[in-house]
Amino acid sequence: MNMLKKATAVVAAALVTTTILYSPSALACACGCGVFDVSTNTMYPNGAGGTAYFEYDFMNQNRNWSGNSSAPSADNSDKRIRTDFYTAGVQYMFNRSWGIDVKVPYWSRSFDTDVGGGEIEAFNHKAFGDVRLTGLYTGFSEDMSTGLEFGVKLPTGDYTYSGFDRDTEIGTGSTDALLGAYHRDGFGKNNPYNWFVHGTLDLPVATRDDYRPGDEFDAAAGVTRNPVHVGGSIGVAPVFQVINSYRWHDDGANADPSDSGYERVLVSPGVEFSYGPTKLYTDVSVPVYQHIRGDQLVAPVLYKAVVSYDF
Repeated sequence: MNMLKKATAVVAAALVTTTILYSPSALACACGCGVFDVSTNTMYPNGAGGTAYFEYDFMNQNRNWSGNSSAPSADNSDKRIRTDFYTAGVQYMFNRSWGIDVKVPYWSRSFDTDVGGGEIEAFNHKAFGDVRLTGLYTGFSEDMSTGLEFGVKLPTGDYTYSGFDRDTEIGTGSTDALLGAYHRDGFGKNNPYNWFVHGTLDLPVATRDDYRPGDEFDAAAGVTRNPVHVGGSIGVAPVFQVINSYRWHDDGANADPSDSGYERVLVSPGVEFSYGPTKLYTDVSVPVYQHIRGDQLVAPVLYKAVVSYDF
């Protein structure tokens, strides 16, 4: 029965993914910060108890892109968006079936834009972002290899900073429904390798001031190896994943529908180090395909590092 439940959950997640990616109405702002919310094996629960973690992400959007290729900088009044993302979080499993995850982000963002006549002005802002509260269900099997996620993104981030456009503000001003699913499994003789898939959907359901950010879907598929121990105590595990990020265009009088929305595919090699209950994961993500609506700034590479402690 557990295997049947697991198979049903995986098929349902696959159907949801297919519907989202190929919906005929899906025309997806080039920030795409949700791409950092798809997890690898590092953050999947494997038993009752908690994990405290701190994540740092970096993105320097300094290339203008339109359609499937780069475009002249002169076609876009925005010139650069540079963001340091800091996120403190706690994941806690009350038992082998139910748990919660709380993420509190803090962003430092600089925004360079042409304010007229070729004059470039820089705007800088630091503030807390939109808090994410997520429930977890992993009761499909004893090994907790399949999980469902459901929660809410709260409008706690600043969305009124002078000089920023609505699609570059640290907060969206919206309350969003969050849905997700993941599955992982081993393969090879004695299961030394693991594969995983993870998809998350962000749907704004309550918005403010005539701006609705586009729906966003992010999915990752990857493989990793069980840790190889160095010196008898430090585990090292390589990770490789492919990430798909799809965002609908923004809507509302304060939005720019013609210059928002995209799809992109990234390859992301990484490595995880473990020492007892402590883990350090880091990766880089490089876009290999980007289809951008209108003219938007994109980053040539994205960086991530997560340190976590199980308790």
